[in-house]
Amino acid sequence: MDWIIGIIFLIIKLGLVLIGLLLVAAYLVLVERKFLARLQIRYGPNRAGKFGLLQPIADAVKMMVKEDIVPAAADRTIFLLAPAVVAFTALLMFAVVPFGSDVMLGGRKIPLVISDLNVGLLLVFALSSLGVYGVALGGWASNSKYSLLGGIRGAAQMISYELSLGLSLVPIVMLARSFSLVDIVNAQADYPFILVAPVSFLIFIISAMAESKRIPFDLPEAENELGAGYHTEYSGMRFGLFFLGEYVHMQVLGALTAVFFLGGWRGPLLPPVVWLFLKIILIALVMIWIRGTLPRLRYDQLMALGWKVLIPVSLINIVVTGAILLM
Repeated sequence: MDWIIGIIFLIIKLGLVLIGLLLVAAYLVLVERKFLARLQIRYGPNRAGKFGLLQPIADAVKMMVKEDIVPAAADRTIFLLAPAVVAFTALLMFAVVPFGSDVMLGGRKIPLVISDLNVGLLLVFALSSLGVYGVALGGWASNSKYSLLGGIRGAAQMISYELSLGLSLVPIVMLARSFSLVDIVNAQADYPFILVAPVSFLIFIISAMAESKRIPFDLPEAENELGAGYHTEYSGMRFGLFFLGEYVHMQVLGALTAVFFLGGWRGPLLPPVVWLFLKIILIALVMIWIRGTLPRLRYDQLMALGWKVLIPVSLINIVVTGAILLM
């Protein structure tokens, strides 16, 4: 009976996390549109419901009922599957994100994480690397030169910044002595790692923004050059899946930043899940703020920043951190 109860609790946790991610992703779009509007001295969406609060529902309905067009010359199978790859890998990353410490329920200890893997960090990087396939295949299968250029840019960008993203977390693993995200949060019981690894934090947040294709790193989309980049030919709910993947990715990166540098769910007075949620929203707002402030980089500047600045600084940071730990 124990394994049956365990499966039931697992399904409940999966359902709650999935519903929460989708709801937050929908309203994160509204928050971004409102926040950018205020930065640009305008109102933003304010017609659907009070203060525009029903706008995400209106957008979801619009995407679901719009005609799903497949270009005649496209590779139909890959074209249809590519958006699902992007959304699926982004959602799966939350499988190892801890939402709090264990709680007792009916005499059973329930961990507030879907799966506490001892190699959770490696799983995150594996899924993040798989996400590039959706972008590259979507651009290639569309049989459009603009989409293909966007897909190639996306693949090159993700490969470049995945290196600095991974290297930035080596000092965190050295400090926590574990690849488990739960252990990394527990290692910050006395102080958050942002205080002792600020260079790692800066490299991680820059690389994470480039990984999620956010301005100033949105070269795979680049509407003034490529129309809309890798998803130019997509419409309806398949475009919605690309859109969903981007905003779930924002939540994932906010959660990972909180777990690696801000103490995860830890904080005074409020419940652990609330603290983690607030930290995720804070990181998302910073990313939106940067989007509304900085211009897009040129592609050569994007590559130069990754290969000539972030990766060398990451390597130096690893050596310095190791030396300090040994001393």
